[in-house]
Amino acid sequence: MPALSIIVPTYREAENLPRLCEQVHRIILGDHGIDYELLVVDDQSPDETVDVVEVLSKAYPVRLIQPAGRERDLSRSVIDGFREAAGDNIVVMDADLSHPVDKIPELLEVLQTGEGRLVLGSRYVAGGSFDRAWSFWRYLNSASATWLAAPLTSSRDPMTGFFALRRRDLPDLTALRPIGYKIALELMVRGGFQEIVEVPIGFRDRTIGESKMTLGQQFKYLRHLRRLYLYRYGGFAEFIHYGAVGASGFVVDIAFYYVLQFVGLDHRVARGVAFWPAVSWNWALNRLTTFGDRRRRPRTRQWIEFMLTSGIGFVLNWGVYVTLTSTIGFFDEFRILALVTGIVVASLFNFMAASLFVYSDRRA
Repeated sequence: MPALSIIVPTYREAENLPRLCEQVHRIILGDHGIDYELLVVDDQSPDETVDVVEVLSKAYPVRLIQPAGRERDLSRSVIDGFREAAGDNIVVMDADLSHPVDKIPELLEVLQTGEGRLVLGSRYVAGGSFDRAWSFWRYLNSASATWLAAPLTSSRDPMTGFFALRRRDLPDLTALRPIGYKIALELMVRGGFQEIVEVPIGFRDRTIGESKMTLGQQFKYLRHLRRLYLYRYGGFAEFIHYGAVGASGFVVDIAFYYVLQFVGLDHRVARGVAFWPAVSWNWALNRLTTFGDRRRRPRTRQWIEFMLTSGIGFVLNWGVYVTLTSTIGFFDEFRILALVTGIVVASLFNFMAASLFVYSDRRA
């Protein structure tokens, strides 16, 4: 039985695998004498991955795993690798050599100095670095993704895909719900590790092949974040998400209000008409995102329910504003505070009505 299992999720990485295997074998076994296996978990790549691994397996302890019957997903590939790993220790890394193979022994050394550890290869701790050839937009994308994950973990580099853990510390794999490419972040939040330790690494950009970072992957990351926020913060995270959708609906409301006046409608008519597309926007976006993990109900019925509850919320909003400004001198002087109070009360009502009534079907 090997001491180390190295899990490498791949999709169209056949060109990188020979260099990766050579470096791993030379550094891990040759320089450090660590008995290992390398698991290439491939998402049915339409390239030469199968043939390349077959040739490599004659010279190196490399195995190919090609899960079938599921959507292509890097995080799920890593989980499939966890199931197949035979080593006492596990390292996960990319195939494109952006993660330094010579740092694996250091990750393992740190792993052995404490129980229940998840050891990360980090670009953003002292001594770490990222590729200076990155464009401004790529750096901005990485920084934004890291900032969005900050409330979920203390890690400085929650975006890392290079990490080590003991096989005995693996959580219940059926309880993991990753989507996309940030399996380390999933483990930080749901894994129940006693300690997360970061080891500085120099991250190098790939030299062969194309990056798999697409707009679709970024959208999956946002969906993954939402799952983790709900797991960590429950209903509070759902309320914040609902409020963000409501804020976007406010923009739609104002846009229609002014556009309708521009085409000739009276401002009072425009005020009444703009309500409908704005609330329809909120309904659709809440159905897709805020309450997207609940079982779907018929659209027309749910839209009518949302309109009715939103109408009640609007009346409640207006009623609070009128009552406060009519009966309390302070609020009559500072009417914006009455307006905000009305919005807050109505928002709480709308959220409870949406959660308990409009989108009340049990979670999928």
